[in-house]
Amino acid sequence: MTDDGAGGLGGLRSGPAVPEGRPPGRRVRSFSAILLIVVAGILTPVSAVAVWTRDVVGDTGRYVALMRPLASNPAVRSAVTDQATEAVVKYVSVDALLKSVGPAERAEIELAIGALGKPISSGLKELVHSAVAGFVESGTFTDVWVQLNRSAHTAAEKALTSDRGGAVTIDLAPVTDAAKKRLVDSGLTIASKIPPVHARYTLLDSKAVGRARTAFRLLRIGGLWLPAVTVLLAAGGVLLAVRRRRALVTAGLAVAVGALLLGLAIAVFRSLYLDRLPANVPEPAAAAVIDALTAFLRTAVRMIAVVGAVLALAAWLGGPGRAAVRIRTVWRRTIGAVRDAMGLRTGRAGLWVLRARAWLNGTVVAVALAVYLVWDRPTAGVVVGIALSALVALALVELAADDGIPRPAGDRARDRPSGV
Repeated sequence: MTDDGAGGLGGLRSGPAVPEGRPPGRRVRSFSAILLIVVAGILTPVSAVAVWTRDVVGDTGRYVALMRPLASNPAVRSAVTDQATEAVVKYVSVDALLKSVGPAERAEIELAIGALGKPISSGLKELVHSAVAGFVESGTFTDVWVQLNRSAHTAAEKALTSDRGGAVTIDLAPVTDAAKKRLVDSGLTIASKIPPVHARYTLLDSKAVGRARTAFRLLRIGGLWLPAVTVLLAAGGVLLAVRRRRALVTAGLAVAVGALLLGLAIAVFRSLYLDRLPANVPEPAAAAVIDALTAFLRTAVRMIAVVGAVLALAAWLGGPGRAAVRIRTVWRRTIGAVRDAMGLRTGRAGLWVLRARAWLNGTVVAVALAVYLVWDRPTAGVVVGIALSALVALALVELAADDGIPRPAGDRARDRPSGV
C-alpha cells in the first residue's frame, strides 16, 4: 500500500492537484489564504511586544519582580555605589570641611594641611565610597532598591499614560541618607550636616517619554487582543487554502520567521542602546537592566519560533513529498523490524492504533508543544528532553500500530493508511 499523502498531523490533506487554468474562485481563495498568513507572520512580533508592554512593562508588580534580582548584581551595585559616592563626596571634601569652621581658624587649618590637600581628599572619597558600598552590599539595600524601582515605575506609567509626565528618574536619596548615617557612626560627625542629597539616575528623558507615549498606549491596548487575532488569521489562512497542508507549513514558517525577526530586532536595539549611553552610565549595569527587561521577549521569541517550526515540520513530514515519504518509510521500516524481532503482536489494540495513528501522533506533538510552552524558562537541555520524549512516544505509537498480518521481510516497509 503506497502513501497517497492523505495522512499526517490531524489528518490534514494536501488537496488535489490544481490544473493550470484553475477557476477564479480558487485563485481568490489562494490569494486570500496567503494574505492572511502573511499578515499573521507580520503580527507575530507585534503581538509579542504588545503582550510584553501590557503584562511586563505596564504592570508594576511584574516590573519590580524583574528588577529585584538586580539588587545583587555586581555591576548594578557598583554603578549605584559610584553614583551615590559622587553625590555625597561634594559635601565632605576638604573645601566643605574648611567652610564648616570659623574664618579665624580656616587660615590656620589651610596652612596646616598644605600639600596634603589631595591625599586628604582622596581619603575622604574612599571613606564615603566605603560607607556607601557597605550599605549597598547589605541586605537592607534590596528593600530600598525594590521601593526605588516601584516609585520609578509609577512615575513612568504616569508619564506614558498622561500628557503631563516628564522625565523618569530613580532617586538614590535613600542610599545617600544611609551612607551619611554610616559616616557619622564612623566618627565623621560633619556628615550629619550634609543636606538631603538627591542623586538621580535618568531612565527616560522628556523627549523619549514623548516619543514612546503613543506607542505605549497602542501596544498596551493591543496586548488584550492582538495574540488572538494573530492565531485566528493564521488558522483562517490554513482553512481557506486550497492546499491546506502546504498552507500549514507556510503558516508555521511565517510565524517562526516573525519571531526570529523580533529576536534580531531586540539584539540590534540592545547594541544601539548600549552604544549611546551617557558617559556617566556604566555599560555593564545598563546591560544588566536591559537584559532583565527583555527577558520575557527573548523567551517568547524562542518559544514562538520553536512552535512555528515544529508545526511546519510536522505538516511537511505528513505530506506526499518524496523526501517526506522516504523519511516515513525509513521510520516505519525501522520500527517494524524492531517489532518483528521482538515477535510483538498487538491484536485488536494494534488495529485501533493503526487506524488512529495520525491523530495519536498529532496528540503527541501537541502535548510536547504544550509542555514546552508552560515550562518556566526552558533551557536547551529541557528542549532536548522534550524532543526525545516526544520521539519515544511516536516510536511507541508506531510500534503498537500493527495489523497482525504476517508478511515477508521485504514487505515490512509498506505504508499503511494514515500518516506520520
